Amino acid sequence: MTAITSSARPLTPARPWLLRPPGVYRPQDDTWLLASALRASGMPGGARVLDLCTGTGALALTAAAAGAGSVTAVDISRRALAAVWANARLRRLPVRPVRGGLAEAARGGPFDVVLANPPYVPCPVPATGAARAWDAGPDGRIVLSPVCSEAPSLVAPGGYLLLVQSAVSGVGESLDQLRAAGMTAAVVASRFIPFGPVMRERAEFLAAAGLITAGQRHEELVVIRADRP
Repeated sequence: MTAITSSARPLTPARPWLLRPPGVYRPQDDTWLLASALRASGMPGGARVLDLCTGTGALALTAAAAGAGSVTAVDISRRALAAVWANARLRRLPVRPVRGGLAEAARGGPFDVVLANPPYVPCPVPATGAARAWDAGPDGRIVLSPVCSEAPSLVAPGGYLLLVQSAVSGVGESLDQLRAAGMTAAVVASRFIPFGPVMRERAEFLAAAGLITAGQRHEELVVIRADRP
């Protein structure tokens, strides 16, 4: 698989308008990078798709609009699921919201395609409230690691996972965990972006933890594809 670097060109098609209640994660560069990777992935028509940590449902809607037969959108936030339901209903797309995490997602599987934009921002204190959508423990892997380790329970044979994360949170660790779980994994897309407000406020912590270099104010977003033989 060839990596696609999209640092210089806009992600297309245009980013859709979405209903987003207060406290629900706003689709950002990571969302649209993963959506672009999905459209380039060769998803088969009629595929059963899972969207983990769905937020507003932007990725679930992208999959449904691209020809998925069914899409299950999972999140722990009731507000997020309300947004997914409304956004899918407005577009008459086959998206089913489900409240929960990996365990609840696995009960509906396995899936042909799994999309995951989990929390991955390193944080010195436990996440609370809306910050649960991005804060992910001291190394940013409190959700990433379980997703990688449990990927085979979610992905059907011949199917694949598309996962987006920051390089700050250990891309090598994700690749190693996916391969140890029996998946064939590689980076298929990446993009450099400036730090947003959360990362800027946390820069000293990140540097002290050895996760960024002193003075660094940008990060690389990476999409990993993991295929199940």
